Amino acid sequence: MTDKKTLALIIGLGALLILYASLFTVHQRERAILFRLGEIVRTDFKPGLYALLPVFYNVKKFDARIQTLDAEPEDYLTVEKKSVLVDSYVKWRIVDVARYYTATGGDPARAGANLFQIIKKGLRGEFAKRTLQDVVSGDRAQIIDIVKREATEQAKELGIEVVDVRLRRVDLPKEVSSSVYDRMRAERARAAREFRARGAEAAELIRADADRQRTVILAEAYREAERIRGEGDAQASGIYAKAFGSDAEFYSLYRSLNAYKNTFRDKSDVLVIDPDSEFFKYFKDQYGKGKP
Repeated sequence: MTDKKTLALIIGLGALLILYASLFTVHQRERAILFRLGEIVRTDFKPGLYALLPVFYNVKKFDARIQTLDAEPEDYLTVEKKSVLVDSYVKWRIVDVARYYTATGGDPARAGANLFQIIKKGLRGEFAKRTLQDVVSGDRAQIIDIVKREATEQAKELGIEVVDVRLRRVDLPKEVSSSVYDRMRAERARAAREFRARGAEAAELIRADADRQRTVILAEAYREAERIRGEGDAQASGIYAKAFGSDAEFYSLYRSLNAYKNTFRDKSDVLVIDPDSEFFKYFKDQYGKGKP
């Protein structure tokens, strides 16, 4: 009885192993190849559960999701034979699993190495057509489009599709960067000096124009003041003349009294003059006749 149970257990386990070896699943993220004695017989598997005949048939599965190839930065030469350091990456995925297996043996590292050679060749050709200024600041999008288009055509031989190509960074080598930065600083300093010189010139012109306007305004104001003063003096002279003409004797007396007042302000004032001079005529006579 025990031997029968053992035999049944062995047969059951064998059946389970055969069933397990006869079934396989294909997920949405995978591509599968069915081999018969090493020969590819089928590749068009959709996601689901499948059966095969063990020993004679076997299945290999490959990741069909988008993969990223992040290569080490490479040096490329521009049309002026100047070196630039380019850091790039590529996104790719399997589209023809049979061709992919035939070209790379199903090894993602080998596929990535082959794809990187294609990308590197395309970048080298495009950088060699452009100047340093173009690749650093101008034509990146155009370079990416051209390289991606050419790489997509060549990558079909590997059974893969190039989803995207990107330039993460384009830099000058360190020994070149220092000289470039020094030249940029010198150029900025020269431009700054030129702007300062232009500003100083403009300031001098503004000051000269302001001084000229100030001189003109002062001259015109002085001329106007002298004109007004002359008119005032003329009017004053006219008034004096009119007043003198109306009573000449009184006007003469008034002027003489003012002269006496201004001359003898202090007791210590001394005037050396002939007593009979015209200046003292009102001292002796209120009519200025010189008689007591």
